[in-house]
Formats: sequence, structure tokens, C-alpha cells
Amino acid sequence: IALAGAAAVLPAGAVALMMALNDTPPNAATMLALLGTLVSMLLIAVGVLSTAGEWTHGTVQTTFLAVPRRGRVLAAKYVGAALLGAAISAVVVGSTFAVAAIGADFSWTGAGAAAVATVAAGAALTVVGAGIGAAIGNAPAALTGTYLVLLVGMTVLNGAKPTWGKHVDPLAAMFDLVEGDATGRPIAVLAGWLVVSAIAGIAVTRRREIS
Repeated sequence: IALAGAAAVLPAGAVALMMALNDTPPNAATMLALLGTLVSMLLIAVGVLSTAGEWTHGTVQTTFLAVPRRGRVLAAKYVGAALLGAAISAVVVGSTFAVAAIGADFSWTGAGAAAVATVAAGAALTVVGAGIGAAIGNAPAALTGTYLVLLVGMTVLNGAKPTWGKHVDPLAAMFDLVEGDATGRPIAVLAGWLVVSAIAGIAVTRRREIS
């Protein structure tokens, strides 16, 4: 709940700070791409905790005793994660634009498409987090590993092989998508992460023993 609340309200504060410092981006789409991508890190954590948290705290035993079909349970969790991610992202869009409308002096061209892209990408990355959490089954390990890959691994890759980074970095893909990249590459990158993590989560969960 704390992560979800922080993800929803922090961007509005960031916009207010930008305006106070007279350092706003050139347009609404770029601003939303920047803030939405930062918030996506919290959304991934929300997704991870929605699945790995049950294994960490032992409540998964009750869940799978009540509904033995693990794949169905996890699929429902993915749907819930997507809806939660979309809802938080929608609040981010609304609060960000509301604060920006008060005094931000930039172009609003493409703001509508950027808003839709932010909500869709937020939902996708929350599911990615849920898949990773289900596959690893330990919340601290899943969060640490995920952030190391995204913040360290992808940074190194983007520096050494920028072309490769564009085709595998989900955060960069979200930024490009929200900013208006219409090539289809950002969608493919996000879809790849979503499919691989979701399938991995289900495959590992079906075989993991409940102790």
C-alpha cells in the first residue's frame, strides 16, 4: 500500500519542484515519459511483492490449499497486478497533468497518447514484477536481483552496446513509448519482458514445493 501510494503522489510533487526551479521538460509527453519511467520502478516492486510476498511470509500454503490449480491462481494475480498498475499509472497521469496545468509552460501536443502509453506500460511492468516475484519466490532476492539488472546491468549495456540496450531495456522502452516512438520497438520490448516473466513465474510456481 505504501509503495502504491508513493507511486501515485510523488510525480505531482516532482512536477511542482520542476516548475519551482523553472526546469520543466519541453513538452507534456517528455515530462510524463520521465516521471512515468521513474514510477515504473515502484510498480515493478508492487508486482514483485504481490507474488513473492506470499512465499516469503508463508501465506502461499493457504492460497494453494484453497485453489490447488496454481496456474489459475497466478493468472488471476497477473490480472490483478495489471489492473493495479494501470490504476496507479492513471493517477500518476492525472496528478502530473493537473499540477503541470497550473503553471507549466510547454507544449501539450501528444499528451493524450502519452497518457494512454503510460497507463499501458505501467500495467505491463507491474505484471513483469509479478512474474519475476513468482519465479524467484523470495521478495528481497527478487527485488535486489531485478534492480541490479535494471539499474546496473542495463546501464552498463546501454553504455557499451546502445543498440542492444534499445532492444532489451524495458525502462528505456517505456520512456520511448510514452514520448511517442511509433516504430513498434518499445511495444515489442515490453511485450517480451511481460511474456517471458509471466511464463517463467507460472512454470516455476507449478513445480515449486510448498514447505
